Amino acid sequence: MSTVTEPSSPQPVRTAALPFRSAVRTIFVLEMKQRLRGKGWYWMLGIWFVVIGFIFVLGTGVIGTMDNQGGILFDLIVGFVLLFGLLVAPGLSANAVNGDRAGGTLAILQVTLITPGQLLAGKWLASWVGSLAFLVLSCPFIFWALALGGVNLQEALVSLVMLAVELGVACAIGVGVSSLATRPLFSIVSTYMLVALLAVGTVIVFGLSTLLVMEERTVRSSYYTYPESSIDSLGVPAPDAEMECVAQTYTTDLPDTQYITWILAANPFVVVADAVPYTLPEPGSTGGQPMGYSTGPFYTPGVMETISQGVRSAQAGPDLEVTCEESMGGVQPLPQGVPIWPLGLGIQLLLAGGLLLIGRRRLTMPARRLTQGTRIA
Repeated sequence: MSTVTEPSSPQPVRTAALPFRSAVRTIFVLEMKQRLRGKGWYWMLGIWFVVIGFIFVLGTGVIGTMDNQGGILFDLIVGFVLLFGLLVAPGLSANAVNGDRAGGTLAILQVTLITPGQLLAGKWLASWVGSLAFLVLSCPFIFWALALGGVNLQEALVSLVMLAVELGVACAIGVGVSSLATRPLFSIVSTYMLVALLAVGTVIVFGLSTLLVMEERTVRSSYYTYPESSIDSLGVPAPDAEMECVAQTYTTDLPDTQYITWILAANPFVVVADAVPYTLPEPGSTGGQPMGYSTGPFYTPGVMETISQGVRSAQAGPDLEVTCEESMGGVQPLPQGVPIWPLGLGIQLLLAGGLLLIGRRRLTMPARRLTQGTRIA
């Protein structure tokens, strides 16, 4: 009697995955050891400290005689830290994955129990912590500006938190592009292009879009001038003459920017500036009068606060009633209406998350298809 043995179908091999925190910590430690081992890391930190210090000293000399010195210096440092951080973060993250692939070490990690998601999370965390080191190195100048006054603790904390968040988003974009691109140089250039698209491209698109929302509007403009009766034949006013407010009405084409302000939402500078709860001066205390009639000093906003005020002005649309105080530069700060930074941060997170999700699928092993020239080991 013979028995027929049915061929058994192969069963999938189940392997126990490492705990998420343990795997991410392993990748993080490996990445940080590689970064700290090289001397270039310390050279970059030293150059960063010198550049920020030079900007702070130069700003102190220029702004020393102006009102709101502490607030202006704080905004200046926050703006430059964000600018330089967006230049450093892509360099720290854009070759995190394909750099290991080019060095032949990525395949070693892929055959372990570490999942692609854990691998990307560990490399992103290492890149983010590396970029935060530059922010920490700028803290002495930030605290110095705080000591000068003009900035409350809530503004400072929100600014620092949003700076850290924006650096983390830039690093996530870099790691995502690195997992998709084959060559490190291509991923670095692509990451810089994406960051530039958010920081500069949004402003360019917004400026060009103003031509699409032009409308004919009637504007009432007021300004201070001397009465005609007090001006002699040479055009010189009498010594005791007082200026009076004169209004005129005219029709012109103005962009209705309230329909296109959302284009600026994804800009990193707009996200940071719009999220900070600036302390606005009381109405009438900013010298909202022309020179010679001011009851107090003119309010001088900082760099980031100027961006915030610009976005709020764009949200409000064209100013159809220009007062005499506004014509003389005594414009009152606009209160914040609907915040635009949640939309911008959501767009940035959606972009970074999409790149990481696609990159995770590209790192899944075994791979069904590899692009030409991809190094396996």
